[in-house]
Amino acid sequence: MIGAVVVDIEGTTSPTAAVREDLYGYTRQRLPGWLAEDSPAAAAVLAATRELAGQPDAGPAEAAAILRGWLDSDVKAEPLKTAQGLICAEGFRSGALHGEFFPDVPPALAAWHAAGLALYVYSSGSVRNQQDWFAFARGGSLSDLISGHFDLSTAGGKRESASYDKIAGAIGAPAERILFLSDHPDELDAAVAAGWRVVGLARPGEPNPPRPPHRWVDTFAEIDPTAIA
Repeated sequence: MIGAVVVDIEGTTSPTAAVREDLYGYTRQRLPGWLAEDSPAAAAVLAATRELAGQPDAGPAEAAAILRGWLDSDVKAEPLKTAQGLICAEGFRSGALHGEFFPDVPPALAAWHAAGLALYVYSSGSVRNQQDWFAFARGGSLSDLISGHFDLSTAGGKRESASYDKIAGAIGAPAERILFLSDHPDELDAAVAAGWRVVGLARPGEPNPPRPPHRWVDTFAEIDPTAIA
């Protein structure tokens, strides 16, 4: 019986366009000015960007161009995700940004939580960004439903089975009692390799097509984790 549900965000709980246009656009616009600030956070991201890009002499403007390039190419780089989380935190708190969810998601999460399931989030976006996305959800905070968050720095890459082993250990649940929901077939493959149960989300208008052998649905309303043996 399933005891924990782990959800992806982009394309699964939330429209890809909302993530890429709202969060990415907000980050892209503010990166140069933020990197030029005299702050420990900006300095750390600058150093990490230089190292990852192999450009040790890059200044804030050059680093901003590198990060923008990664953002446009959807590169899952940790310094980019860190910068995005910090920059967008301001946007969420000012009311410029909100977490956007498919309409079927909040009631499903609430029902699963009420049924005693532990709910977690695993996304390539930083933990801070994830927390803000749920806390500042349009229509009301969903934070109280979520028991924990995982990202690239805390769990590892989403297409690596070892990442799912790490999450299972962190939440203290046997692999076969964890259900993972994602729109990406490669992520589902990695979770299955770690012994997890999975269901794929194939929502209309989203970019990732379904792929066998997984079960695919187009709404959380079609999923009953308590019925999965």
